[in-house]
Amino acid sequence: MVRFFYSLLLTLLLPVFLLRMWWRGRVNPAYRQRLGERFGLLRQRPASGGIWIHAVSVGETLAALPLIRALQRQHPELPLLITTTTPTGSEQVRRLLGDSVWHQYLPWDLPWLLGPFLRKLQPSLLVIMETELWPNLIAGCQQRGIPVMLANARLSARSARGYQKFAALTAPMLAGLDCVACQNSTDGQRFRQLGLTQQQLHITGSIKFDVAVSPDLPAEAAALRQQWGRERRVLTLASSHAGEDEALLERLPAWQQQFPDLLLMLVPRHPERFEVVVNTARSAGFRVERRTTANPASLPQAEVYVADTMGEMMRLLAASDLVVMGGSLFEIGGHNPIEPAALGKPVLMGPYGFNFADIVRDLQADGALQLTALDSLAADVGRLLADAGAREQMGECGQQAVDRSRGAVDRMLALAMGLRKAR
Repeated sequence: MVRFFYSLLLTLLLPVFLLRMWWRGRVNPAYRQRLGERFGLLRQRPASGGIWIHAVSVGETLAALPLIRALQRQHPELPLLITTTTPTGSEQVRRLLGDSVWHQYLPWDLPWLLGPFLRKLQPSLLVIMETELWPNLIAGCQQRGIPVMLANARLSARSARGYQKFAALTAPMLAGLDCVACQNSTDGQRFRQLGLTQQQLHITGSIKFDVAVSPDLPAEAAALRQQWGRERRVLTLASSHAGEDEALLERLPAWQQQFPDLLLMLVPRHPERFEVVVNTARSAGFRVERRTTANPASLPQAEVYVADTMGEMMRLLAASDLVVMGGSLFEIGGHNPIEPAALGKPVLMGPYGFNFADIVRDLQADGALQLTALDSLAADVGRLLADAGAREQMGECGQQAVDRSRGAVDRMLALAMGLRKAR
């Protein structure tokens, strides 16, 4: 009965969803495209019996990539179906996987949209990345005998409290999951407190530790640094949110007094902020270059470099001397610090890294990551930029910590194939 009223509410809100798509389309026209897929229309019908992976946006798509690659290597006969909910996630699927997978947007979570969609897809398994839980999606799979696995699952204390407020929806939704492959025991315990059984729960570690480091990255990073000026220090704010770029720009003059050759690289999390960040930096009086339109002749004189592209994070991180992880200076929850650690880069993280609390804690304990805050950011950055030995030691600790934690992909793949065979 609760799910009925949930579905009724979502149906009534459909005009709001469409209006929001139109509004966001002012900045990113892709939000106004392919709207039929939001209603469950298939552009093409893949072969039945494949594995369906749902990844919300860029972060989940990148997290799913090692698992997708492993499936393609070990089970090339299985069709792979990838759904996302954002245009940026869709673009990552297209860029990274091309025609090797079938992709479209996930329909809105309504039975009358999902029912025909599931009947046409007929997957043998649904793998949901991280914590994208939808009551009707899971119920629809359960009704049709499609096993559902929550992979690389994480659940912050804040999210757990939110789910607890809607226990009448949460409990049957969790009961409909066949397997939860959780990143760590702390998050696993939160799932258990919400009603997940011990039989459903598996602690596999984070798939993000299985990040692939291309052997071409050092050469690509060296080429970037050659463009900027090989001997310059490069400070990177990765996956930034509103307010964070401004915070670093405000402190940049003080750092420049100590390091006149410093280049600040800003990598906004969302493409709709690219223009805003460029204009903010220019309004502050800095010489700014953006990746897509950079003038090679003026790059060595640039003070701020805005990475206004998607899917290049590893290359940009590899060209950095020090990384500040975005989403952590304000109460957003932080973004994945594993990638810079895997590349041997020292990492600074703000006080709000609760989305990756266990990873942040472990990397900090290993000496690969240091915590900072707005009031200590200027001093912490200045100290590390001045101490090449400290940066190198943190980087080595990060690489060792990541290497010790690899293996989640193999564990999740074994669970997924076991579920598929069981049905």
